[in-house]
Amino acid sequence: MKHQFKAKIYPTGINWAVDVPVKISEQMISIKGYIKIKGIINDFNFIQTLVPVKNSLYRLFVNKIMMDGGKTSFGKIAAFIIEQDDRAEIKAYPPSKILTSQLRMHRLNKAFNALTPSRKKDVLKYLSFIKTEAALIKNIDKLITQLKNNEKNVRVP
Repeated sequence: MKHQFKAKIYPTGINWAVDVPVKISEQMISIKGYIKIKGIINDFNFIQTLVPVKNSLYRLFVNKIMMDGGKTSFGKIAAFIIEQDDRAEIKAYPPSKILTSQLRMHRLNKAFNALTPSRKKDVLKYLSFIKTEAALIKNIDKLITQLKNNEKNVRVP
């Protein structure tokens, strides 16, 4: 899915960057916190990585090649079109049988599927590394409670 936005290019340290709107970055899947993308800046194609900023947005660093190709510069507003780079390896974590049955039993499949792709992946990844069935059930119960309460920031553990 392609996402469009405009942003002012600003300095951060020795680099130039723009902040990616939260509504866009939430729809993408991160790998170890980073999101591989391909995009266009003012009709110039590029491949880049969105970098997480602590307690904030994802940042897109704009290098000299992108600036020159996009015929823009520091302080200017540029038009961006970005999408997840499908060439990046995205590991899938299938839901456990226990999770699947609990979601079905509590009629929470729709609520679970409504989570952002990255949040759902984080939950499934965490659950896939749990070693004992007791710990898995405990964490699934916590997830079920959060989904029942319509919590916005669903997390496990």
